[in-house]
Amino acid sequence: MSDHPTAIDPSKFRTVLGHFPTGVTVISAEDDAGKVGLAVGSFFSVSLDPPLVGFAAGSQSSSWPRIREAGRFCVNVLGDHQEDVCRVFAGKGEDKFAGIGYDAAPWSGAPRIHDVVAWIDCELEAVHPAGDHDLVVGRVHDLAVADDVKAHPLIFYRGGYASLER
Repeated sequence: MSDHPTAIDPSKFRTVLGHFPTGVTVISAEDDAGKVGLAVGSFFSVSLDPPLVGFAAGSQSSSWPRIREAGRFCVNVLGDHQEDVCRVFAGKGEDKFAGIGYDAAPWSGAPRIHDVVAWIDCELEAVHPAGDHDLVVGRVHDLAVADDVKAHPLIFYRGGYASLER
């Protein structure tokens, strides 16, 4: 057995793992330069005690260093009606929050996007380099499900957006 893994074709890797559905979130923060956010499909629960969540941020992202430096962030769980919001935060842009409704998350002050399914207000706990991403762990200080949540979460599956049907 070799100490080095066999080379995996990136296209095949993406296709195979694309068969596992993921929820879509926007990680938002505010720093001295203003509001910043990025779309993330690799968000997960880490621990109940203490309450920790995690996500993977691309190490080449221009938004992630600003969020990291801010040290506080809000995870916005997008609804299936917010595909357009996801596309804004997945791209590059000067002011991703232009035309997006938001208020300040109660603990971090980070932008909490309106009409999300749920939100989680966090403090940066740890960052672990992992290939071309950083695995980020956040300590949860506040969280809630939207009071009038009627939407299902936005899902990314097989290279496109999907919705849960009940």
